[in-house]
Amino acid sequence: MARTAQVVRKTKETQIDIRLDLDGTGVSDISTGIGFFDHMLDSLARHAGIDLTVKAQGDLHIDFHHTVEDVGIVLGQAVHQALGEFKGIRRFGTADIPMDETLTRCALDLSNRPYLVWRVAFKTPKVGNMDTELFKEFHHAFAMNSGACVHIETLYGENSHHIAESGFKALARALRQAVELDPRTAGQAPSTKGSL
Repeated sequence: MARTAQVVRKTKETQIDIRLDLDGTGVSDISTGIGFFDHMLDSLARHAGIDLTVKAQGDLHIDFHHTVEDVGIVLGQAVHQALGEFKGIRRFGTADIPMDETLTRCALDLSNRPYLVWRVAFKTPKVGNMDTELFKEFHHAFAMNSGACVHIETLYGENSHHIAESGFKALARALRQAVELDPRTAGQAPSTKGSL
């Protein structure tokens, strides 16, 4: 069964169309109007092994908040939709990602009980023209809508670009593990409750 999804969200603030394939090869086509954010989503797709298309138009003349948050919402919904009943997956994933002087860790549980723990501090208010506070907004929106419990912590780092990028790569690698099909589960939900 194909683990694919398409989710479209249209509001007065944003119009977003996301398509993904959890069993892809990391091919991406990203257009949000925010250069650094596009770079992060490209990296997420590549390192998660997910084929991802993101087409977003937002009220960037106001600021980037609505676009970044709404992409997180729709991407989370698409992952949740593609997972179906969450059966047969490994469920848990973790990754420690070094990037030069920075080390960031992500632990993820596709529990269908969303939560975000965010222990990330940026040294500057912006990366390029993107506010660094928006990275938390994206990860929170993604966690709440994908059904994932996500813990992200930068253990140390100085460069805000490296801090942001190592976080996206850590999320990607943890997600890659968690969505992977586990042949030992025989298609069952990875929970003693019998469902997630």
